[in-house]
This record gives sequence, C-alpha cells and structure tokens, in this order.
Amino acid sequence: MKTDNRPAASSSSRVSGLGSLRLILGAALAGALFAAAGGAAHAAGVSIEKPWMRFIIKMRPAAGYFTLHNGTDKAVSLTGASSSACGMTMLHESKEVNGIAKMLPVKSIKVPAGGKLVFQPGGYHIMCMKPKMKIGDHVPVTLKFADGKTLAANFTVTGPGGMNR
Repeated sequence: MKTDNRPAASSSSRVSGLGSLRLILGAALAGALFAAAGGAAHAAGVSIEKPWMRFIIKMRPAAGYFTLHNGTDKAVSLTGASSSACGMTMLHESKEVNGIAKMLPVKSIKVPAGGKLVFQPGGYHIMCMKPKMKIGDHVPVTLKFADGKTLAANFTVTGPGGMNR
C-alpha cells in the first residue's frame, strides 16, 4: 500500500542527481563560452550585447562600445567600468558643444526601466587609456552600477574600422 501522496515517477522521466548537475554545468559553460565569444552577458535583468573595443595604436586610447539592455522594472545607473586590458577606464560621451566636437567624461548614465542604451561611435563609450591589447583579442570589461552590482563581458578588439554591425 502506498503511504505518501507523491505520484510515482516513471524511470524514463527521472533524471538522476548527476544528470541534473551535468545539465546545469553544461548550460553554465555554454553561457560562459557565448559571452567569451562576444555574445551577450546577463546579470539580474541587465544585459550587454555586441561588446567590442576599437583599438588604433598603443599610444592612443581605445574605445568600448555595446548595447546595454535593462530588463528590470526600475531604472539602472551605469557609474563606471574597469578592465585589466586598460591602464584606466572612464565613461565618456562624444557631443558637439558650441560647434566643437568634444569627448566629455560622464559620472553616470541612466538606462530606463525596460529600455536600452546604445554605446556607439559619436555617442557614449568606454574610454580605455593605455590599452594593453591587440586586434583579435577578447578583453574582459566589468561594468559597475550605482547599486553596487557589476556585469562582466569580453569585448572583441577590432581595428580602426570597427565592427560590422
């Protein structure tokens, strides 16, 4: 006589603990490989897509570009970035001021709830001072947010022509 109320599982629908662990590890590895190859990286509803870094020569700063998606129901504020491939990183915005094109440092950039922000040439970007990279590399970049959370991704390093988008 059956004493508990749980339905009996058939042997064909049961997954062993080891099998479950393999599935979880496989999914985690696939996600890491996708991010390493310049795909999207995700953290708590915020994701980065198409990350790339424009490198010209070691004596000039490189610039990082990407699309930042905010899939949460609250605005998020990007406050900085860091990378072992850069001597120093800063958030910048290229804009015209009184008829003169300038690159201005930015303390934070707000991404609205459910919105996205595109970092692209002529607009917002990560300025990478004293770059330590070469064309074809995949360099790690960690984005920092006002709430203390971070989001890491590997940026594909391109030459002056940039990425084919």
